[in-house]
Amino acid sequence: MEPPKPLGTSIRIFLADSEADGVWVVEKSNWTGKALMAPRTRYGEMRARPDLDGPGVYLLVGPTESGLLPSRVYIGETDDLPGRLDSHNKNKDFWNRVIVFTSKDSNLNKAHNRHLEARLIGLASTAKRAELDNGNAGSLPPLSEPDTAEAEAFLAEMLLIYPVLGVQVFQKAEKQPSSSVRLHLIGKDTKAEGTETADGFVVYAGSLARADAVRSIHSYGAQLRAALADKGLFVEDGKHLRLTEDYVFSAPSTAAMVMLGRPSNGRLEWRTAEGQTLKDLQTFDMTSET
Repeated sequence: MEPPKPLGTSIRIFLADSEADGVWVVEKSNWTGKALMAPRTRYGEMRARPDLDGPGVYLLVGPTESGLLPSRVYIGETDDLPGRLDSHNKNKDFWNRVIVFTSKDSNLNKAHNRHLEARLIGLASTAKRAELDNGNAGSLPPLSEPDTAEAEAFLAEMLLIYPVLGVQVFQKAEKQPSSSVRLHLIGKDTKAEGTETADGFVVYAGSLARADAVRSIHSYGAQLRAALADKGLFVEDGKHLRLTEDYVFSAPSTAAMVMLGRPSNGRLEWRTAEGQTLKDLQTFDMTSET
């Protein structure tokens, strides 16, 4: 007899202000945690909620200045959420959204929250999908085996909910999603491989880009190439620039432009080993309908 297959789960999002850009209250079935999310413009309404009182783990999210990565984040924990968030609202300029996780039964203590903070910082540092505003990496507190298990179980639920809230900074881009295929990009001094994912277009480490971009390349393409080089993600390799780590571009055309060093239509440039374009793969064949 086969073991039971994993069942689905329910995540409930309550719009506390009856507005999509207001305060969100997020709960999951059979879980004692709760998440609150609000844009900075609605921080006052979130601040006034009684369920914000007490300890918790929070995430501040905002845009980057370099444009190299899609977001900049600050991860923190505190025994006094209102006080700490008030301080960040006064002193930190970059963020435009806040997400808070708390425990409805108050079972998470200071050590649990420090564990969660350190683990989230570590995951974000490894994934390299956001700029970290944290000045230090944090350290795991000494926890008993049962307390560690409890904190890790809480973390697993957080990592399930973050993507639902549009936060994709804690998981590395998958090498080969089952729903996509490996694609190739061949051009002047360019040889790259990548694949399309739900979060963007991933170009794999080791891919080779043209070293010198043409003058007609879009300015943001030139800026992104320079930013990749500045961060050590592009390194000189003969007449190429070699990508040192998997990198998630916002779109296949952006990925193609950066790698080829010229304006590009990624849907036509990226191809399978058999020569099919990404456009071919994305085109829905109406004749297949019966």
